[in-house]
Amino acid sequence: MSRFFSALSCTLLAVAMISVDAEAAYDVASGKATYDATCAACHNSGLLGAPKLGDKTAWAPRIVQTLDDMVSKSIKGFQGKTGTMPVRGGDAKLTDAQVGNAVAYMVGLVGQSK
Repeated sequence: MSRFFSALSCTLLAVAMISVDAEAAYDVASGKATYDATCAACHNSGLLGAPKLGDKTAWAPRIVQTLDDMVSKSIKGFQGKTGTMPVRGGDAKLTDAQVGNAVAYMVGLVGQSK
């Protein structure tokens, strides 16, 4: 049980660190607009295995990666063990910056959720 809490503590620390980095490197406010317009379709409901917005447990295995890795997978698309991330969230018109901002927004909320 103590290993679980140790791992959870490390994950939460990583979330806090990534959240700070996300806000520094990306436009999180702009990311919210992209999230609302495109990403919410899957990340609000968990469609295609998408981690729900703010769900620390679902995001934990993802946020141990660098933010740049998560953004890259979101731009290029990714097939994971538990779900699928379509290329550019299924909207080919999104720019790399818009995708990055949306990912930073979502990661930032993981650090703020309870």
